[in-house]
Amino acid sequence: MIIVSSIQLKATQLLVPMDESQNNHLKAYGIAFWTLENEVVIEWLLNYRGGSFLMPHLRAIEEELIIRGVKYEVLADGQVNQIKNQIGNPEVNMEIVQLEKAPKIAVYTPNTSQPWDDAVTMVMEYAEIPYEKIYDSAIVMGVLPKYDWLHLHHEDFTGQYGKFYANYRSYPWYKEQVAAAERDAEMLGFKKVSELKLAVASSIKNFVAGGGFLFTMCSGTDSFDIALAAHNTDICESMFDGDSSDPRAQDKLDYSNSFAFEDYKLVRDPMIYEYSEIDGTELRRLNRVTENTDKFTLFEFSAKWDIVPTMLTQCHTDVISGFMGQTTDFKKDFIKPNVLVMGENKSLGTARYLHGEYGQGTWTFYSGHDPEDYEHRVGDPHTDLNLHPNSPGYRLILNNILFPAAKKKKRKT
Repeated sequence: MIIVSSIQLKATQLLVPMDESQNNHLKAYGIAFWTLENEVVIEWLLNYRGGSFLMPHLRAIEEELIIRGVKYEVLADGQVNQIKNQIGNPEVNMEIVQLEKAPKIAVYTPNTSQPWDDAVTMVMEYAEIPYEKIYDSAIVMGVLPKYDWLHLHHEDFTGQYGKFYANYRSYPWYKEQVAAAERDAEMLGFKKVSELKLAVASSIKNFVAGGGFLFTMCSGTDSFDIALAAHNTDICESMFDGDSSDPRAQDKLDYSNSFAFEDYKLVRDPMIYEYSEIDGTELRRLNRVTENTDKFTLFEFSAKWDIVPTMLTQCHTDVISGFMGQTTDFKKDFIKPNVLVMGENKSLGTARYLHGEYGQGTWTFYSGHDPEDYEHRVGDPHTDLNLHPNSPGYRLILNNILFPAAKKKKRKT
């Protein structure tokens, strides 16, 4: 029986709390997505008990909540009205947003990747949110308009193979990845992998301009932005593309062609595991930051005026445990002034969570690799999210997945 034909229980609604009382925050997002897939409109109560969900009291929804182990409360209409009156108070930093339609989700990732290779695919598997894998050939062939939301697997869009050359060039997996990328580039009519990746990045930029929602993490953030800025020059050394880089590559960077960063210097040395000076990973060693002291803080936004960043920062805490990656965080000196910083590491003076608009769409950059694996290294075991059902770091990912489902609302003036 599909959910829309389920019995409506009179004069009651279901509240899925998202504060500390919730047993499983991550699967709660999956319930919200499943309900939208079944064409049932729900409400996101921004800043009310951690960003709770309000749903019709349909028997099918209640059964699904029980099956997935998600805590819920049955509220009489009078109780619901009291909550909505509280949220509607202009002095209270809360708002109600309707979620109307489940977005169609694509993940840019090789077919050979496993769900646990990437935090976003891992949490979607855990929350039971459906997605489709696409990669270079599909994007070059123009598939992106089919989707509403796109996540970029921790890719290197500069064509430098993640700058793993120094440490891993003799490893079979590295050689296989290089060979596969070169075959794909040749098959699609490109002379170099860097040219293919630039074409892909440009297509993704156009996807955003046309109204798409882009979300990316780790090296999928700065390498994507750098590739766009380097569209008029060659920044790859000979071990990556067979010829030397442009000696004037730094001067030829076109920061106006990218989303987030400007005025940074590239790291040209192929033996250094870093793309540019944007990343703040090394600041941890210099400032003696450890796993126990590495924290970042979410900014508070006005729910009634700044609805988008409020949606994207819903959490049951405003302090998140830090986690590293190839790109761990972003030095603020290189962030464009029109970019919204939604989370920062105060002790290091760096940003962790960025958002911006381009054309009719939006993009969000979230630094680090895995919110529940502090220093993820090549070959490390994957994270078991059964051990982290209330992860605040993973909640930020899921906020972004639900974001496109929100009813468009004009900014108040």
